[in-house]
Amino acid sequence: MTSDPSSSNIDDSAVLPDKLQGIVSMFKSAPKSLRLQALLEYSRKLPPLPAKYVEHPEFMQPVPECTSPFFLVTEQDGSGGVNMYFKVPEEAPTVRGYAGILHEALDGASPETILNIPDDFYMNMGLSELITPMRLRGMGAILMRLKNVVREGEKAES
Repeated sequence: MTSDPSSSNIDDSAVLPDKLQGIVSMFKSAPKSLRLQALLEYSRKLPPLPAKYVEHPEFMQPVPECTSPFFLVTEQDGSGGVNMYFKVPEEAPTVRGYAGILHEALDGASPETILNIPDDFYMNMGLSELITPMRLRGMGAILMRLKNVVREGEKAES
């Protein structure tokens, strides 16, 4: 029995929240040409940065590992969920698209949900055929930075 090298050892359905699993499945099953279109659509869905962060960018965390200028900040909402905000230039549509996916799937999620997302979940989306390895590493760095910010927020709460 041989294993498919493109499949992951992780059973995503067991660990991904429903919204994120739906997005991953949609990308994975879509033809290559539609995956890029979907990523660009998510880049357009990324909400604008709230004025308080536009006026005070010093509150945002940079993601220096990402080749595009990328900043993020999180806030805990009244029910314990994590609201996330991303600052990504329009000129970086694939990175904006990834931020849009994270926002769509995880905004308002519990810290535990975010921290339990597999670090390489995006590798199951079929993006490696469309995006350079450097951009893929940037996606991983964005998720790691998001998790670190959420962890720090958890420490500050306790």
